[in-house]
Amino acid sequence: MRVEDFDYHLPEELIAQTPLLERSSSRLLVMNRTDGALSHHHFSDIIDLIPKNSIMVLNNTKVLPSRIYGKKTETNANIELLLLKEKDGYWEALVKPARRVKPGTTINFNDHLLATIVAKYDDGFCHVKFTYEGIFLEQLEKLGEMPLPPYIHQKLKDQNRYQTVYATTLGSAAAPTAGLHFTQELLAKLQEKGVTICYVTLHIGLGTFRAVTSETVENHQMHSEHYFMSQEVADILNEAKAKGKTIISVGTTSTRTLESIYQRYHQFVEVSEDTDIFIYPGYQFQAVDQLITNFHLPKSTLIMLVSAFSKLEYVKHAYQVAIDHKYRFFSFGDAMYIK
Repeated sequence: MRVEDFDYHLPEELIAQTPLLERSSSRLLVMNRTDGALSHHHFSDIIDLIPKNSIMVLNNTKVLPSRIYGKKTETNANIELLLLKEKDGYWEALVKPARRVKPGTTINFNDHLLATIVAKYDDGFCHVKFTYEGIFLEQLEKLGEMPLPPYIHQKLKDQNRYQTVYATTLGSAAAPTAGLHFTQELLAKLQEKGVTICYVTLHIGLGTFRAVTSETVENHQMHSEHYFMSQEVADILNEAKAKGKTIISVGTTSTRTLESIYQRYHQFVEVSEDTDIFIYPGYQFQAVDQLITNFHLPKSTLIMLVSAFSKLEYVKHAYQVAIDHKYRFFSFGDAMYIK
């Protein structure tokens, strides 16, 4: 399968640079996954669109202020690090400009935080060891910025707008953006309707930032990301499966979590582990019945997942309709509900 098949042309002015004033006022394109039929709504209409007695699963990961700026100690050159995840005492990170560093390079961020490049790989990916005074996360809170994607060029005035209202578990290098449309009021109204709200955790890492560089989809390798499901949530989802209730996944990260667990264990279980699951057309979904998601970048693994959930031709048509109707795209953009 060719990566080029997942390409489309997006006018630059449709890339949302800032979040809307009200989270739930974004637009919502509803698509029938079996025939591609479309209808136009606002996200607040989700209360009427979601089936009663369904189960909605959201990713409660919280974004680290993980973009930090320092200076190379030898030359005073400016260096940027984007921290992705901690592993075995060091951090996986993206470094810019990569040509300025090599293993052994030290970077000074302030008098209390110093980093050493332990190993360097392709695409600016590296392993970093920090030495610091006090508590590391407190240092990060003081120094770090929200790791907004490179297609967002405007400064974010309110850092919390790149967090979901239900974010509780710190550890992501990016927001699960499908969840940015929800407010506490909207979640409460869904529960009043009889929708069960469940939370899983997947800490978003390099997989979100790494472009698909291979010519064929099958040759792309996903980077692993850590996820967690509690026993309580597993029990709710297993009961839902047994009773034939609709399981609605909010975002591609929640989807990858649910499908990873069901594919591995053939049921939902309490688990804390890594996944590198790559979902593209031909994949048979076992856990998820409906999907709420944003509009994704051309040729990305995310649009491949969405195309697998329906059909590539339906998804590309929906994207073109969204472009024609001036929907806002990507992280701060509008949403799709595929059912």
